[in-house]
Amino acid sequence: MKYVDFKKFTDENGAQPIYLFEGEEVYFREKGEGMLKSRFVSEPTLDYVSFDGSTLKGDKLKALVDAVNCFPFISEKRLVRVLEFYPTEKEFDFYLKPLFETPPKDGILLIVNGGKGKAGTASLAKKPNVTYVDCGRSDEETIKKWIFVTCKRAGVYVDGVTCGKLASYCVYDMSRISKETEKLLSYCEAAGIDRLTDEIVDGLVYPDSEYKIYELANALARKNYSAYMKVLKDLSTRGNNETALLSSLASYFRNLYETSLCRGGDREVATALGVKEYAAKKNREQVAKFGKARVVELYQAVYGAISEVKCGKLTPDSALKTVTAKVFFENS
Repeated sequence: MKYVDFKKFTDENGAQPIYLFEGEEVYFREKGEGMLKSRFVSEPTLDYVSFDGSTLKGDKLKALVDAVNCFPFISEKRLVRVLEFYPTEKEFDFYLKPLFETPPKDGILLIVNGGKGKAGTASLAKKPNVTYVDCGRSDEETIKKWIFVTCKRAGVYVDGVTCGKLASYCVYDMSRISKETEKLLSYCEAAGIDRLTDEIVDGLVYPDSEYKIYELANALARKNYSAYMKVLKDLSTRGNNETALLSSLASYFRNLYETSLCRGGDREVATALGVKEYAAKKNREQVAKFGKARVVELYQAVYGAISEVKCGKLTPDSALKTVTAKVFFENS
């Protein structure tokens, strides 16, 4: 199930013996664990234990099994967490299979993984009695809905456009979105405001550097020199020197070029390039704006400037100015 369905599932079904939280979104993994602890573990100092999965090899897996099989002291359940746990199929069959097939009624085994692990590791999501919770990044609409509902619960109205702006400024990273939403709601409460607007978001939330590079590319696509220079100035004042800006631009246009070579939708492109689906979506939008030939031209211009800096022909400052001149004025 998706993480957004996890609370409802828990409300309806109660505690399950084994959970696998898997995905790159730290916020979902931490919130899910927190929910289980608050509901089923009244005394964490006695009924909660955590293991580092990388240390559980061979006979050391017995310690995990023993911990799960212990009775809780005071709490309703004993919660045993293991982080980044990727046992092999052989280890699973020899040490873990009985635990998964007949888990204890008074314990919860919580496996928290950032990814799926290397080839040859056991497919834990398909093992018996495992409740799988997908903690990957949510789609844009789900995140906007989360912001809207969170603000509504706090008595603050926010429209879909402003929700989208906040999400994009944070590059759809739920950890940062949750912190920025909390900050914005605190501001609204202190100021006696019951509506969150674009102006408030612009004033209190600084866009992620990845988003600023996206803005910079958008200005290039529109051939909007003033907008381009404004973003450059903004990035420069935030500690990004000319070399860092050139490297970011080169990486950005290389990603666009690689995206232009892929076929299929957002999910297929994301899988092929090993990037987030959101990043694939935005890259495909940018490729459509520029055109493949223009993407190649811009990448070559930036990469060429970086090469001349490395050869000592240009300083970083003059290289960035050269790129700007080529992009905006070469055909004038």
